[in-house]
Amino acid sequence: MIFTYDFVSTYLTLFVAVPLISAGVLVLAARVQWLQYVVMFATLTVSLAASAGLIAGTSDGTTYAKGTGSWPFGIAIPFAADMFSALMLTTTGILALACAWFAVASGYARQRYFAPLVLVLMTGVNGAILTADIFNFFVFLEVMLLPSYGLYAYTIHRRGGNIMVGGVRLFITANLLASTMFLTGVALIYGTAGSVNLAQLKGAAAQDPAVAIATSVVMLSMLTKASVVPVHSWLARSYPYTSPAVTALFSGLHTKVAVYILYRIYAVLFDGDERFLWILVALFSLTMLIGVLGAVGEKDARSILTFHMVSQLGYILLGLAIFTEIGLAAGIFYLVHHMLVKASLFMSTGAIEVRYGTGKIGALAGMARREPWMGIAFFAAALSLAGIPPFSGFVAKFSLMLAAYEKGEFYALVVMVVVSLITLLSMLKIWDGMFWGRAEKAEVASADDGRARVGFWLGAPAVILAALTLAIGLGAQVLMGWSEVAAQNLLDTSGYVNAVMNG
Repeated sequence: MIFTYDFVSTYLTLFVAVPLISAGVLVLAARVQWLQYVVMFATLTVSLAASAGLIAGTSDGTTYAKGTGSWPFGIAIPFAADMFSALMLTTTGILALACAWFAVASGYARQRYFAPLVLVLMTGVNGAILTADIFNFFVFLEVMLLPSYGLYAYTIHRRGGNIMVGGVRLFITANLLASTMFLTGVALIYGTAGSVNLAQLKGAAAQDPAVAIATSVVMLSMLTKASVVPVHSWLARSYPYTSPAVTALFSGLHTKVAVYILYRIYAVLFDGDERFLWILVALFSLTMLIGVLGAVGEKDARSILTFHMVSQLGYILLGLAIFTEIGLAAGIFYLVHHMLVKASLFMSTGAIEVRYGTGKIGALAGMARREPWMGIAFFAAALSLAGIPPFSGFVAKFSLMLAAYEKGEFYALVVMVVVSLITLLSMLKIWDGMFWGRAEKAEVASADDGRARVGFWLGAPAVILAALTLAIGLGAQVLMGWSEVAAQNLLDTSGYVNAVMNG
């Protein structure tokens, strides 16, 4: 079969339909555990393979687009895939597969409806990445949120405690606030511009102040969802209190889809308008700094890593604020790198937490000797997060620093250097307190105690993702080449817009 433009475009909707149908099947067969696992992994694997195929199809700058059914343009729900979409689909697919593996190995996936909840979550993720309609951004974000509430609630059922209840309340409240703001912004955009289709809204915010204000409301909601300063504390106080598997999954999906939407909306509606970029540069630089400083006083591995999520999101979004080809490419490269590295960090420390019952620094010691593969995975991912060569983080940070230098954003450049140093110190804090140091108290778990070790199936996802960040760093020209294609599509959105209008 020849995979023509029409063939690929027509079947974009399957990225949404297949996981949703699979989830429905699993709800009906909720008591058949082996079927839950088989269908979940098969669906995620097929979706990942199809996403990788999209990268090959969009590597020349092509955008595939198709409206649902036989409805005319403006009424049909538009789906579109360019290189940026393909990279996001592939990376979220890798992450979902790794986190599902980790959840099964840790025992968390034994919850009756875990598999269908994950598949509904991926339905929302895929839909949000592929839709070319602002209202349907909202719809698919809500599809993402509903199963997320269920996954978080399972944590309370398994672990209990007022802190967990407070965490889920904060998670729900923040996301409901973001959703309300987003829907309000969509209504304002429709009222001022007369459309919610991205193709019809090209440049509208740059030309009409009323549309610019309406679009800013939408962007503010996504900044909240992405946990940008000053609306970042909800993430730092909710993510550490779910299970390690769910923390890793959420870290690569919720905030990163919000980042994707911010990139897409600013590129299309503001058409790269530089009048507002200085505000974004200042905001994202502040996010980098406050996020990393928040991690300094934390004593739990997941709490430290969660604050670093806030900080690293500042780096990713700075690529958007610079809005040059090298800046956008560096931001997209950083986005892919961070999703994989952060998941590896959460799963390497999470595997220790699952097996030994705690992730508190000082309550564990010498894990690198007892759990050498977890030590290697954490060490590699931590060096990558700090931007040490030859890992992917070095390429991401160096490219972003180069973009800031060329644009004349010297204050942002200084902040990036300072934050990188503090990040390295934070990673060394976890390394020394959990993996390298020796136990000084009798109650501290050490490399010499008799508890069961992290098994192959539990530790493998973290090791694989850590190896992947090394591979990306050594072969950075491949991902950077794809990122440059994605950046060119964001700088010149005419190809994307024409594909959506003619789809």
